[in-house]
Amino acid sequence: MDKFVIDQAEGLRRLLAREGSRVVAVTGGAGSPGRTTTVVNLAAALTAHGKDVLVIDECLGPRSVCSLVGGVRGAGNFAAVMRGERTLDEAVGRHALGFGVLAASRDNRAQYTSAQLQKVISGPADIVLIDAQLDAEGALSPLAMHAHDVLIVMRIGAQSITDAYACMKRLHFAHAIAQFRVLANHVANASDAQTAIENLAGVASRYLNVSLESAGSVAADQHMAQALRLARCIVDAFPSTAAARDFRHVAAELPHWPMRPAVSACSPATARASAAFGATDEEHEAAGQAPADDLDGAPQAGVQPHATHATNAAHSTLAANADSFVAAVTGVHPAPNATSASAAAHVGWRTDTPAQRTSPQHV
Repeated sequence: MDKFVIDQAEGLRRLLAREGSRVVAVTGGAGSPGRTTTVVNLAAALTAHGKDVLVIDECLGPRSVCSLVGGVRGAGNFAAVMRGERTLDEAVGRHALGFGVLAASRDNRAQYTSAQLQKVISGPADIVLIDAQLDAEGALSPLAMHAHDVLIVMRIGAQSITDAYACMKRLHFAHAIAQFRVLANHVANASDAQTAIENLAGVASRYLNVSLESAGSVAADQHMAQALRLARCIVDAFPSTAAARDFRHVAAELPHWPMRPAVSACSPATARASAAFGATDEEHEAAGQAPADDLDGAPQAGVQPHATHATNAAHSTLAANADSFVAAVTGVHPAPNATSASAAAHVGWRTDTPAQRTSPQHV
């Protein structure tokens, strides 16, 4: 009886208050934080909760949503929908568990207007989950900019936390995003994960004036790999496992997140991401340091060979700042006698550029 009343109340709220789909863009830092498995399992769990869910897959390839789970056929054609040749219902592939999947690579979308893209996310779905592919500068696609929430998936480790912060920083400066949701994935201890998220929120608030809210955590679970081998999601294949329970808990909370304006409604910031965590180029210049690209290890365009010593000094300072950042978030401090190079490697100093890191990051 109680469940019937709850279902009736939920249906009434949806009927009276529905203003279109809730759109969540899911992304993460470099590496494999598990964003695609997060999208798939949240879609399955939300569907089990009675929600109509559409997954938009921007990350085509062997580890995409369409390839990761079995039972999806005809997950396209996005371009045909944009041209008006097919309806959204005709283009969406339907997974056996009930959620829809639309393959929508972000390539060749420049010709589509915001109004055309709005058609994709204004359909009958209650919730749209976008497995978001960031561009070379770490920015969202025009389609993903229609998201009301940006969910950052990260693991609890120095490398992953640093990458997640860099991802948030680029998104903030690209789109003036002031709030993020953070999901801790593959977690050994939920309490430690919550502490790390709270500490990361403090750093983001201090240096970026950005607020972070926890979306929860998902336990590390040996059954996840087996579910992937079976081309299934753990929520469906092994529902009694800790990870499956965690995904269901996150899915139960997600529809109740406060509805925020879409990212596209925000005015883009003109400021660029800077080298150290939250420090501006002016601050570097005041300190006699050469500006450096945000966490990439790549020199700025136009930096001449004679600036090598200044650049190296800036890199050393950035490594120290990065060490302080990770120590503040995780409580793990580098070895006292660690060299700058080893410290930089410890915190995720990267020698590859953002363009080299735009291949899909999954599982």
